[in-house]
Amino acid sequence: MSAGGLFPGFSNGIANAGGIQIPYVMAGSGPPLLLLHGHPQTHAIWHKVAPALAQSFTLVASDLRGYGDAGKPAGPHYSKREMAGDQLALMQELGFERFSLVGHDRGGRVGHRLAMDHPHSLEKMMLLDISPTLAMYEQTSMEFARAYWHWFFLIQPAPLPERLISADPEFYLNEFMGKRSAGTCPFAPEAWAEYLRAMRDPSCVYAMCEDYRAAATIDLEHDRADRDAGKKLTCPLRVLWGKHGTIEKCFDPLKDWSRVAETVSGRALDCGHYIPEEAPQALLAEIQQFFTKGEHGNA
Repeated sequence: MSAGGLFPGFSNGIANAGGIQIPYVMAGSGPPLLLLHGHPQTHAIWHKVAPALAQSFTLVASDLRGYGDAGKPAGPHYSKREMAGDQLALMQELGFERFSLVGHDRGGRVGHRLAMDHPHSLEKMMLLDISPTLAMYEQTSMEFARAYWHWFFLIQPAPLPERLISADPEFYLNEFMGKRSAGTCPFAPEAWAEYLRAMRDPSCVYAMCEDYRAAATIDLEHDRADRDAGKKLTCPLRVLWGKHGTIEKCFDPLKDWSRVAETVSGRALDCGHYIPEEAPQALLAEIQQFFTKGEHGNA
């Protein structure tokens, strides 16, 4: 589906990524650019920037495994390695062996793993409002734990978080998304309806929890193996984060990413966590600059 009509003029499709259905919208021409969303959202997060981007790129915005209308396998099948494989298969099915990527939140973590496991597939990558998963867990403080309580709630064994969330999905969305710095103002009613529609599916809630359980287990093993082997991301990396968010308060994104990537630049934007919906014009300018006009400096 087209996320409630949020992407007029875009075509809709469903890729079969190793048996997992990955829905996507696509439009435009030019260099291929894949957009990946975060939790607890869908590809609808990109609706404010997608039309403009489609004027410069062949734009693909997809749902991650377990989110939105994507496949939701039972069991521990939500490692970022598996989720990255889905997105690589999607782009290859569309005819793109090499492409660029913008990932927000969980989508950024999937992008991190895709770039690490398949370095020849990515031209450039931009990650929004995250530091690496391993760095964030290893630097956990009281302030971070209070702000990112969901990192520790969602990893609890099933069915505890699933039952509590599914008892009132709308309450969860309001508490989780609406209590951040910008409140619910940045979210278009049509986009909010999409997020809520997905959250009302118990299998989606289960899959989201499995995503976080994987992040606290197998994903850390993969990240530590990369660190021990001295592996780094080789594609040019641009990182952006919200000046009013937790990443700004608790971490040093440029320093954190420089430990796992060869070429890093980035800066804070005047917004909170949900950059594509809170600061779409600033994000558009950053994407155009980074992906079409060359690399930024370290400022």
